[in-house]
Amino acid sequence: ELLLEESGGGLVQPGGSLRVSCVASGITFANFEMGWVRQAPGKGLEWVSRISQTGYTASYSESVKGRFTISRDNAKNTVYLQMNDLKPEDTARYYCATIPDGVRDCASYFDGIEITPGKNNWGQGTQVTVSS
Repeated sequence: ELLLEESGGGLVQPGGSLRVSCVASGITFANFEMGWVRQAPGKGLEWVSRISQTGYTASYSESVKGRFTISRDNAKNTVYLQMNDLKPEDTARYYCATIPDGVRDCASYFDGIEITPGKNNWGQGTQVTVSS
């Protein structure tokens, strides 16, 4: 059974930085492309970033490009999201996810998905709040 455990969220001032982590278990982690999504209060799920199985290829949504960096450590079954120059609009609950083979457009793939934290292969997420 896939289990995902996110951590590292918190309260940070605008312009600050934070790194969130996600540990996966129950899968052969190195075989899976991984991603981060987020959900702000009252809003739908938004894809943030994805990283290839080897970590050599990554992509980002336009809203975070140039500020966020995704990485992974396959030896630790962990994917990270380094977030710099945080803005109030980055406030959301952040979740990691496996990305199925063949998904080209992550934004479309995750659009409309409703998360039940802790169920259906979703972790509890980690809250990031950007506020002065």
